[in-house]
Amino acid sequence: MANTPTADKATNCCNTEEAPLREEVETAHGLLDHLKEYAREKPEVAALWCLGIGFILGWKLKPW
Repeated sequence: MANTPTADKATNCCNTEEAPLREEVETAHGLLDHLKEYAREKPEVAALWCLGIGFILGWKLKPW
């Protein structure tokens, strides 16, 4: 009987930690799917966003 509460705690611990992680992964996949669909519908706008983000990152992260 002493082993049952410990086993329950371990099971509950893993389930409660995995549930938010699973939701975050599903949200990330949903966002990625949405961005892919947007890029297919409006490739010019998506390309300009990529260019702009790349320019800003390159400017801010320059090594010199």
